[in-house]
Amino acid sequence: MKRALSLFALLCAGTILLPAQVRFTQHDNSIAVEVGGRPFTTLYFGAGAPKAYLHPLLTADGVRLTRLFPMDATDPDSHDHPHHRGLWLAHGDVNGIDFWASEPEQLKGKQGLIVLKQVVQMKGGPKSGTLRVLLEWQNPAGKAMVTEDRTMTFSGDDKVRSIDFDVKLAVPDKTVFGDSKEGLFAIRLRDELTELKGSGVTTNAEGQRGMKLVWGKRSPWVDYAGTVEGHKVGIAIFDHPGNPHFPGWWHARDYGLFAANPFGERDFTEDKSKNGSVTVEAGQSLRLRYLVLIHPGDTASAGIAAKWKQWSAR
Repeated sequence: MKRALSLFALLCAGTILLPAQVRFTQHDNSIAVEVGGRPFTTLYFGAGAPKAYLHPLLTADGVRLTRLFPMDATDPDSHDHPHHRGLWLAHGDVNGIDFWASEPEQLKGKQGLIVLKQVVQMKGGPKSGTLRVLLEWQNPAGKAMVTEDRTMTFSGDDKVRSIDFDVKLAVPDKTVFGDSKEGLFAIRLRDELTELKGSGVTTNAEGQRGMKLVWGKRSPWVDYAGTVEGHKVGIAIFDHPGNPHFPGWWHARDYGLFAANPFGERDFTEDKSKNGSVTVEAGQSLRLRYLVLIHPGDTASAGIAAKWKQWSAR
C-alpha cells in the first residue's frame, strides 16, 4: 500500500488528483488493463506474439500513442520494422541469440522467442494494480535461456497513466547480454508523435532535444512529447540508478522507436575498444527497473525531471 501511495504522490507532483481504480480482464492470449473504467493497455502473449508486448498505450483521455502495425496491417502509419510491437522488453544478442527481431519472416536460425509461462499475480485495486508474470526466453531449439520474472504496477488518475516495471532475468547457465543497440526496453510510437512525420521531439535529462542529440547518449530519462489528435501529450521512460551501466544509452529514433538500452556502449559510441555487455553467471539473475509515464503537456510542464528524482529514490 505504501508503494502505491508513494507512486501516486509522485505522479500528482503537488496537484490534488484522485487515483483511479485499476482492473484486469484475462482472455486466452491477453490481459486487458483498465484505469478508472477506461481502457489503458493490453498484454498480448501466446500464438501470434513472438514476444510478449503491451498494446496500445492510451492516455487518460483515450488518445493512442503507439503504432497499430504490424498487429493491424491496415494501419496507415509506417510499416517498417515489424518486430516493433507496442511496448516490449527484449535484446538482440543473448549468447548470440536474437530476441529482438523475432517475427516469423525474420527467423533465420538464431532468433529466439519469449513465451509467457505463468500469470503469478493479477490484482486490481483502488489506487494501483499489479500484474506479475513469468516469461521464458527460448532459443530456436525451445530451450529456456532466461526466465523473466516481471512485475508491472499500473496506476493513474484523470491526467496521467504509468507502468512501473520491476524485472528479474534469471539464467540457468552463464549468459552474456551482448553489446548491441538492438534492445532493451522499448516502445514504438505512432507517426503523429514522431519527430520524422509528426510534431514530437525527444528531450533528455541534460536538456538535449532531438534525435541527433539524444540518440546513443546516456541519460537517466528521456521524454517524447508532441501533439496527437489535437492533444499535447508525452511519454517518458525512466531508467533506475540500480540498473546496470546506469545511466543507460538511448536507442531513440526520429521515426518512432523509443528504447532504453544498458548494453550498447560499443554500438552507440562506435568505439570498438568499449564493451557494454553484461555477464550473468549460472544460477544468478539481473534486476532491471523502468517506469513509463504518460502525461499531458510537454516535458517541462509535466515536471518530468522532478518525477524521475522522486521515483529513482525508491
